[in-house]
Amino acid sequence: MTTAVRITDNLAKEAKIFSKIDKRSLTGQIEHWAYIGKCAEKNPDLTYSMIKEILVGLAELERGESSEYEFG
Repeated sequence: MTTAVRITDNLAKEAKIFSKIDKRSLTGQIEHWAYIGKCAEKNPDLTYSMIKEILVGLAELERGESSEYEFG
């Protein structure tokens, strides 16, 4: 389901710049920022870098790119 949302021209302009860098659509970039923001609000003690690494790890698990951790 999609929903139309109004955003400022400035936000759209910035999202267009970042969407080209990360090879996302404009909508995809704004959704990405919203998702990161949601994660940050739920986990205020985590830095952006930590949130990003956790999300990368989850994506790798979903693709089956996991291995058992070996201690020592």
